[in-house]
Amino acid sequence: MKLYYAPGACSIGIHALVEEIGKPYEGVRLSIPSGDTRADSFTSVNPKGKVPTLVRDDGSVLTEFPAIAVWLARNSPEKGLLPSDADGEARVLEAMDYVVSTIHMQGFSRMLRPGNFAPSEADHETVKARGREIFEGGLKTMDKALAGKDWIAGPLSVADFALFYVEFWATARMAITLPPNCAAHFDRMKARPGVQKTLADEGFGG
Repeated sequence: MKLYYAPGACSIGIHALVEEIGKPYEGVRLSIPSGDTRADSFTSVNPKGKVPTLVRDDGSVLTEFPAIAVWLARNSPEKGLLPSDADGEARVLEAMDYVVSTIHMQGFSRMLRPGNFAPSEADHETVKARGREIFEGGLKTMDKALAGKDWIAGPLSVADFALFYVEFWATARMAITLPPNCAAHFDRMKARPGVQKTLADEGFGG
């Protein structure tokens, strides 16, 4: 396998998941600020021009965080990162989709790229404020879901690696204090050897 990632991007969750699974892979580090994701050498692999991107051993390409996460889990069933029963799987996908589609795409994206939501620069601060509200509200929702639990949807699953990346963004990029259950979850994730290796490889310490 070959994983294309950018340090600190949402791909950090897939990077940590690949390390958790423990199968051989090649990591290809890209710099978004330097334009690596827009270069022909990358868009020829993934025309969407974004990470994470996974090239499988047969040369086929998978894109989008949920699709990659589910495929990795299904191909390493011994790790138990995606339940085999319908209800368990639905709960994991429910949590992962909320993180990716709401906390990330509706919240963080408004803060990072307000111009995508409002062409007028005069509206950008309002867009950013709404993004922060969505992001922090999403963390509060996840905090309630974590009450009395170590992991977001039962045993450790792919959903926890999605939640990890937005928790990482909150603490490392946005100076947002995590609510208590999310903070404890983030600490549990950071204690895992694969997460520690991923953080070190991406330049964020161990």
